[in-house]
Amino acid sequence: MANQFKIIVFSLFLLATMEGLQAQSIEILNSGTKTSIRGLSVVNDRVIWVSGSNGMVGKSLDSGKTFVWNLVKGFEKTDFRDIEAFNDTVAIIMGISSPAYLLRTKDGGNNWKIVYENNSSGMFLDAMAFLNEKNGIVLGDPIDGKFFIARTFDGGVSWKNTPAHHLPKADSGEACFASSGTNIRKLNQQAAIFVSGGFSSHLFIKDKKILLPIVQGKQTTGANSVAVKNSKILMVVGGDFTTQDSITNNCCFTLNGGKDWFSPKTPPHGYRSCIEWLNKKNWVSCGLNGVDLSKDEGNTWEWISKESFHVCQKAKNGKAVFFAGGGGRIGKLGSY
Repeated sequence: MANQFKIIVFSLFLLATMEGLQAQSIEILNSGTKTSIRGLSVVNDRVIWVSGSNGMVGKSLDSGKTFVWNLVKGFEKTDFRDIEAFNDTVAIIMGISSPAYLLRTKDGGNNWKIVYENNSSGMFLDAMAFLNEKNGIVLGDPIDGKFFIARTFDGGVSWKNTPAHHLPKADSGEACFASSGTNIRKLNQQAAIFVSGGFSSHLFIKDKKILLPIVQGKQTTGANSVAVKNSKILMVVGGDFTTQDSITNNCCFTLNGGKDWFSPKTPPHGYRSCIEWLNKKNWVSCGLNGVDLSKDEGNTWEWISKESFHVCQKAKNGKAVFFAGGGGRIGKLGSY
């Protein structure tokens, strides 16, 4: 009887372990499409939009089971590194440079209208964020020593450049990475925050510029992504994208709105281009060498997949978590 009881207990333990591993797995939904995806907008558990290189935009209406791909006419060579979707019909895509473009669709991606164009020398857009369906912001690399910002107050129908005297100053060699469309994020209904990288790496929050305890000092180093749980708890990831396996100063977090910063006891297992808060104390991060999950507010990270992804996002209205990366790769996280 004792041996039988031990067998039952062991079997239950094994089953629980297998269920846990299955819950934290990444299901690959799409691959092989000739585009490198860095733009991802998950409207809800069913509606997912992605954007990438070679002028490609994809959309799924069935939780990622199938995707419809469109090549944006006239933009076949454009790299659309961010996308913001409001529903299954309205979305905005960001073409980064030469020139920089913002395009908007209101018919599900069949037709796109140019709503912003900038031919300025040195123009390079990095990411977009919307505070609500009307109020949005696009961030670009510094020009004449100041980060570029443009705003919309009508849902992306029109955009205006922020006057130079209102723009945040950049250090020499400081810029942003257009790696996942998440170096700028909504803080609340009135404000956005963003992070920088390069020779110096900062968090820009309201009127403050806070030096981050993250690797910096080269063009390839610094913060790539910031995620917001609330006004106090923020998480930042990055590293050096030329050393994808390095865990040196690749993640930091604050529990008091940026006053104090902490490094994880067990950091993510390499360079990370995107970070997302899931729920409770759960966070997920992805990069060139895989995906990490934290269940303790970022203090320890578990390497749950070695699939390469550029960007991850939880559904704005839902629980599903999706990933996207090179070669049209799109994945979905199991339950968490």
